[in-house]
Amino acid sequence: MSIAIDQRVPEDLRVPATGDQTMGPADFKGRIVVLYFYPKDSTPGCTNESRDFAANQAAFDAVGAVILGVSRDSVKSHENFRAKQELPFDLLSDGDETLCDAFDVIKMKNMYGKQVRGIERSTFVIDADGVLRKEWRKVKVPGHVDEVLAAVRELAGS
Repeated sequence: MSIAIDQRVPEDLRVPATGDQTMGPADFKGRIVVLYFYPKDSTPGCTNESRDFAANQAAFDAVGAVILGVSRDSVKSHENFRAKQELPFDLLSDGDETLCDAFDVIKMKNMYGKQVRGIERSTFVIDADGVLRKEWRKVKVPGHVDEVLAAVRELAGS
């Protein structure tokens, strides 16, 4: 069962992350969390989306929001991707699909004419009390970060 809008995010959702950490949304109580799920490190769409979030880091910081990227890639892959793209936020490695299942982002997708299981590009905003307030599914990268930032600003009351 996936987490629905206005539902509290379970505090036991924790996965390996960059910087030799284990973390989850509950580690950021008191802050707004932007959790964006993307299919794969170092692919064009995922790189563009991550760069867009990185380019807007200061604006998210200004309203007290933390950005976390999530994919099924390994921490090592995340570390390389993060360094190469100079991402100023942590990436979570969800190899066992703990977070993916909780947010219901694993879908059947067509890849070169074949059906494959993969992450559907999605973004979630969790408020300072740990409650899911906004979600975007089947995200198209252009303009997406601006929409997320507007929603976060509204939630922060600024």
